[in-house]
Amino acid sequence: MSEEEPQEQEDDEDLQYFVRIGQADLDGTKSVERSLSELNGVGRRTARIIAEEAKVDRTATFGRLDEDVIEEVVELVENYADEVPEWLTNRQRDFYTGETTHEIGNDLQLTRQQDINRMKMIDSYKGARHKRGQKVRGQRTKSTGRTEGTIGVNVEEIREEQAEEAAAEEDDE
Repeated sequence: MSEEEPQEQEDDEDLQYFVRIGQADLDGTKSVERSLSELNGVGRRTARIIAEEAKVDRTATFGRLDEDVIEEVVELVENYADEVPEWLTNRQRDFYTGETTHEIGNDLQLTRQQDINRMKMIDSYKGARHKRGQKVRGQRTKSTGRTEGTIGVNVEEIREEQAEEAAAEEDDE
């Protein structure tokens, strides 16, 4: 057993616990595919494509890879839109520039919020639904998505009230 312990310590020294891509820190103790899929804008399919392009085993621990391999993965993530067909990107024909890009991390959240604000500003149907806080994509709203408290019978509350009334009556007697 004492022989195995030094080997584990050496493995821990080689492990890079955090890998930085863009403005996000990825977990280096997980596999390449799982670690990449934690990044906003990168799902399992995109992570698998990036691992194949980098010629890395997708089940390998991300933090144990060599520095040059990690740099190659980072570069592939940043230039993902250039490597894949247009239909695989998450931002096709941008409204302002007309370019096709693949947004990741905080950039994805920023552009999404800007799109929603633009829809609200021009008062499109989707923008009006966003303004009112209603469902946007055609879902049913008759019985779901209610935010105004409880509708219907709350049995627990009724039982508590009855118990309080019974206790008040016993105190009066």
